[in-house]
Amino acid sequence: MDSDDENLEEVVEGPLDEDGQPHGFCTVTYSSSDRFEGHFTHGEKNGKGKFFFFDGSTLEGFYVDDALQGQGVYTYEEGGVLQGTYADGELNGPAQEFDGEGRLVFKGQYKDNNRCGECRVYYPDGGCVFGEVNEDGELTGESVAYIYPDGLTALHGNFVDGELIEARCATLIPNQSGRQRFEITPNSPVYSYDKSTSSCIATHTLLPDPYESKMVFVADSMIKGAGQGLFAKMDTETNTVVAFYNGVRITHSEVDSRDWSLNGNTISLDEDTVIDVPQPFDQMDRYCASLGHKANHSFTPNCKYDPFIHPRFGPIKCIRTLRPVQKDKELTVAYGYDHEATGKNGPEAPDWYKLELKDFQQRQAASSGH
Repeated sequence: MDSDDENLEEVVEGPLDEDGQPHGFCTVTYSSSDRFEGHFTHGEKNGKGKFFFFDGSTLEGFYVDDALQGQGVYTYEEGGVLQGTYADGELNGPAQEFDGEGRLVFKGQYKDNNRCGECRVYYPDGGCVFGEVNEDGELTGESVAYIYPDGLTALHGNFVDGELIEARCATLIPNQSGRQRFEITPNSPVYSYDKSTSSCIATHTLLPDPYESKMVFVADSMIKGAGQGLFAKMDTETNTVVAFYNGVRITHSEVDSRDWSLNGNTISLDEDTVIDVPQPFDQMDRYCASLGHKANHSFTPNCKYDPFIHPRFGPIKCIRTLRPVQKDKELTVAYGYDHEATGKNGPEAPDWYKLELKDFQQRQAASSGH
């Protein structure tokens, strides 16, 4: 992030003073292959300038007596950006970092180029980890919190480098001074990191998620023959995370090689992994730690599946609203089976889905024919 350009050979393009030093707007290329473009006064950087580092990263800001002072923007080679406050060339003060897609990933303080004090690390899904960092700049300690996407519901307790060790339910209480205060829920159960395996869905299968419990409930579906469904507990805006889809982690080939009747609660996590809620964990009295698998299919859904980094379950999928959903309305998702025919039997999907698809396509054809 810093170019140690002292005593390096350099090639100067631009005006020089009587001593042969850069003076005015110049481009200086160093033997390290770093390049600086900006204003010089008798060999010292003074005014606006920008470093182009050999690895593809850049650093831009205002230089005084050869050192970056005030606001500076460091752009990582992969496109992420750090906007920070510099004193004598080092990060000192408030800073924000964004990923390559412009999403906020960090907000906090730096001292002598290291993170310090209260900091927040954000996930793309809207959750974040908050607390005071240790001397290594890590969110480690007894009073760190994971804050859910609503900005209020939290798990507060012991974390190591942002990972949940043991925490209790809490609510973030905003106050006038800007200091964050957490109110621990009385008699809260203890939550710990509990990522599933291929054989274990969860250590505490009947411990509900505190955020999900606020957002949804399970009841008999309004969809004929669908069994139970997932419903909104409150009026919900567009783009709101409402539920989590955790399960055992199995391979795509395992799913493909078995009967469709066993794949009623499977969802692809990534190229390697499928999340599955097998029997008997599809029964609420056996598993209710996450409820996303209870959402039924619709060809006109009000929700979608999205990636989510969960403090307890690790990388999973969540269910996120596509439009505002009123309290007590059923939440639906498109299951996303391939509609292309793969043989004599039509699309690769369970029989109930094929029947619904046929019905839906006939209704669409009828409505467009009028």
